[in-house]
Amino acid sequence: MLLILDILTTAAILFVVAIGLLAVFGVLKIINFAHGAWLTVGAYCAVVTAKLGLNPWAALPLAFAVGAALGGLAELFIIRPLYRRPLDAILATWGLGIVVGQLITLAFGRDVQLTPNLVSGTVDVFGTGYSAYRLVALLAALVVGAAFALVIERTRLGLSARAVIMNETLARSLGLDTARVRLVVFMIGAGLAALAGVLLTPLTSVDPTMGVGWLIGAFMLVMVADTSFLALAAACLVFGAAQVLVSTFVSPVLGGIAVAVLAALVLRISPKGFSRA
Repeated sequence: MLLILDILTTAAILFVVAIGLLAVFGVLKIINFAHGAWLTVGAYCAVVTAKLGLNPWAALPLAFAVGAALGGLAELFIIRPLYRRPLDAILATWGLGIVVGQLITLAFGRDVQLTPNLVSGTVDVFGTGYSAYRLVALLAALVVGAAFALVIERTRLGLSARAVIMNETLARSLGLDTARVRLVVFMIGAGLAALAGVLLTPLTSVDPTMGVGWLIGAFMLVMVADTSFLALAAACLVFGAAQVLVSTFVSPVLGGIAVAVLAALVLRISPKGFSRA
């Protein structure tokens, strides 16, 4: 039972980290390599919240707001002029991530920062204590996933985003403001990444480079999922299970690279990944 919980919570963490990147890739058709930087920004929002003596939960809305605002500025002034040059846009987001990391270093230094846990303690599961926070992370993934699905399926923004994904030229000819859709989606993607950064703080060290390792895993998951929300959820569950099983029965080091290796194998066999169907 504990192994199953480890798999589910690991999958949940991967999902929360990758969902913002999927949103941007689905609509803007670019891989946002600044995603790791937005994760780091969110984590440092938790640091700032702690330094101000605020409730740790206040870091969640703060991180989303800061991430969305910075994402909006990045989309307007850096990414928007490069949509017709996707390779340049990818390089620009990579450079932006480096700049954000350096600015964080200047502001906070290179030392590892500590933040209070959102939820501490353990929960009794079949007579064995299990991390309460990992269960909260599972709940957070379900909430984020449900909210994302609701936005995509039941709102005007979701309808517009789906139209842009299917045929942007046709959507524009029908009077849809595709530039506005791109801006809002990028802001949401950056906000979700920063939100994920807060949720990661109890699980990893907070430092200016913390987002890089998570970016690699998120990138591979999005490549496997293509633009499908359900395919991303499936990929997180399958690869999360592989990571836990390899870490438990083989080696934690190999478990850490399991997602990247398995994603590469899946893409080699099926270029469309889990969304082929």
